[in-house]
Amino acid sequence: MRTSRILPVACLVLALPTVMAAQRKATVPSSAGVPTAPPRGVIDGFVSDTNLVPLAGAEITVLRTATKINTTPGGRFRFIDVVPGQYLLIVKRIGYRPTSAVIDVPSGDTVRLSYTLERAAQGLAAVQITEKKQSLRMLEFEQRKKLAQGEFFTAEDFERRVALTLPDVLRFSKTMSLTPDNTNNGNLVALSNREGGGISGYCPMQFLLDGIPLPAGFPMTLLPAPRDVAGVEIYSGPASVPLQFGGADRRCGMVLVWTKDGY
Repeated sequence: MRTSRILPVACLVLALPTVMAAQRKATVPSSAGVPTAPPRGVIDGFVSDTNLVPLAGAEITVLRTATKINTTPGGRFRFIDVVPGQYLLIVKRIGYRPTSAVIDVPSGDTVRLSYTLERAAQGLAAVQITEKKQSLRMLEFEQRKKLAQGEFFTAEDFERRVALTLPDVLRFSKTMSLTPDNTNNGNLVALSNREGGGISGYCPMQFLLDGIPLPAGFPMTLLPAPRDVAGVEIYSGPASVPLQFGGADRRCGMVLVWTKDGY
C-alpha cells in the first residue's frame, strides 16, 4: 500500500502505523464530478493528542459529502468503498484545535493517515453543535458585518447569483481576485487586491471554514456548494481581520466561510 501526500496543515500529520486495530467503518458516496469506476479505495486513519494518546470520539468529516464518523476508543476511523479522487477532511474534537487536510484516494488502494490534535487554550468552554450555537455563529457574523471592516456575502447573495460553485460567487468580490496558483496544477488561489501586490508579488489569503484553517493551496473546488453556505467574510489585510481569528495566518488577508450546518 502507498500513502497519499497530504498538503501542509496547522497540526502534525504523520504516517499511520501498519498495525491495524478495531476500526469503525463508513462508506463515502461519490463526490461531485468524480466518475464512479471500480476499483474503489479505502481511507484508514488514526487520531491522537500531542502525547500520541489515542483520541476517542473525534469527528471526521469528508467535505462535500454527507459522511461523518467518530473515532473508536483506540482513536481509529475507516472509510470504505471510496470513489478515487481528491477530498478535504475536517478533524475535530471538543477541547482540541481542529485541523484539515487534502488527501488523494488511489484506485483500489488504501490511504493511511494520522492526525495529532493540539489542546485548545485554557479557559475555552466546551461548545456542543446545536441549532442555538449555529444561530449565535451567524449573529456574530451580522455584528461584524455592521462594523463594515470587511466584505460580506450572505445566503441571499448566493441564491441571487445561482452559481454552481463557491469560487463562481467569490469572483464578484471587490476585495480579492481569484487566480491560478504558481504550481501549474490548475488550482485557484485568492489574492487580496490590496496585499497581492506586495514585495513577494504573490501572497494567497488564508481560508477558514467554520473557523477551521484550511491547508495552503487547497483546491477551491472542494469548498462547500453555495446552497450550503450561510455567509462569507473577506478581509483584505491583517489589520482588518477580527482578533478572534488572529491565530491563523492573517498576513495576506483572510476569507471566512460559514456553512449552514457547521462542520
